[in-house]
Amino acid sequence: MGILARTHLLFTRLRNRFGLYWHLIAGCAGIVLVFVAGIAGYMLIEGWNLLDSYYMVVITLATVGYQEVQPLSDAGRLFTSFLILGGVGIFLYIIGAFTQILVEGRLQILWGKRRMQKLIDSLKDHFIVCGYGRIGSVVVDQLRREGHPLVVIEKEPEIVERLAEEGTLHVSGDATSDEVLTAAGLLRARSLITALSQEAANVYVTLTARQLNPRLMIIARGDAGSHIARLERAGADRVVLPHLIGGIRMAQSVLRPSVTNVMELAMRGTIDWHMEEMTLEPGSELSGKKLAESGIRQRFNVIIISIQNAAGESVFNPGPDTILAAGDTLITVGQPESLKLLRAICANPA
Repeated sequence: MGILARTHLLFTRLRNRFGLYWHLIAGCAGIVLVFVAGIAGYMLIEGWNLLDSYYMVVITLATVGYQEVQPLSDAGRLFTSFLILGGVGIFLYIIGAFTQILVEGRLQILWGKRRMQKLIDSLKDHFIVCGYGRIGSVVVDQLRREGHPLVVIEKEPEIVERLAEEGTLHVSGDATSDEVLTAAGLLRARSLITALSQEAANVYVTLTARQLNPRLMIIARGDAGSHIARLERAGADRVVLPHLIGGIRMAQSVLRPSVTNVMELAMRGTIDWHMEEMTLEPGSELSGKKLAESGIRQRFNVIIISIQNAAGESVFNPGPDTILAAGDTLITVGQPESLKLLRAICANPA
């Protein structure tokens, strides 16, 4: 590879690396080269010392109009003319590059926001997570692992920038705002999870979301047991106390370590069976059959742990004579492929 080809490749790599800032960097490098060439030129053409040459270049490029350090020869005047033209040209190039950064950078931000909003507007039956703190980030990670579409609402600029870098759909703003919730697709969402650090904010988000979308499933974070009733009155379907769950999990890890390990492995998806819930839709071939007659265990090798009817009543470890009805929610354990087949039977009419 020749010198020209190598130089071209080097400049191409640098341009791709610095992107929008490449022209500004090139302009600054150009003015440095002109400055050094000017000093060298005066020293060679006029025979001046370093200080006089440096000062002459400064007043020439700055175009301040000061008197020449020493009388110039014809060659020196011609050199000074080219030095002025080169310096002024590069200064204009730098100004243009800086203006381009301001304009294109702003346009990129606006374009990115518009593109992200279009993606959010195309979502349906998605999850909305309010707050991307210690709790919210874990929720987002779990939902993303399961492949569910989601939108994060966050107001902290540093976190918003990180979400943008990760490619996570998000809305920048206060989750207590009606406009922000609507922009996140609240009217089309499947569920909202409010995991804000302030209790009052979670109550307000829950109340606003319930008014905007009465059919929405709302999960709210609480800080104390006394706050559960308040969040439920605001419209939360379920209230989760992170510190309580953490304490119970730690106690169970000591009292029943094997059971806790199996449950954790199942939730993480590191073993070949999962726990799922699925609703028995009207018209399914399983509707109206006894559990023993359904053949769920024989056909799919799936275990039914619990059945919750439409009224919210649950039957744990249901017997073979338990009748399956439309609207029942089945809590199941089995391999992912088997659960997928059973879900299709529960959802599709016979």
